[in-house]
Amino acid sequence: MEELLRSNDPVWLSYVRHVLDEEGIAFLQLDEHMAALEGSVGAIPRRILVLAEDLARARHSLGNAALTRK
Repeated sequence: MEELLRSNDPVWLSYVRHVLDEEGIAFLQLDEHMAALEGSVGAIPRRILVLAEDLARARHSLGNAALTRK
């Protein structure tokens, strides 16, 4: 699996998960519980991983959804 993105923004992560679901791209969200345990400091961002063969398609889908965050 390859890292697609990392963020502390729960709204943005929710939208990214929605886009990936709509495109039928399997993903895994890591560090969700660790980020919740550490509070709102933002030291541990949540990560979205996709299969290596889906990485380009996932990036393209997010680009089409106007998600060009850095």
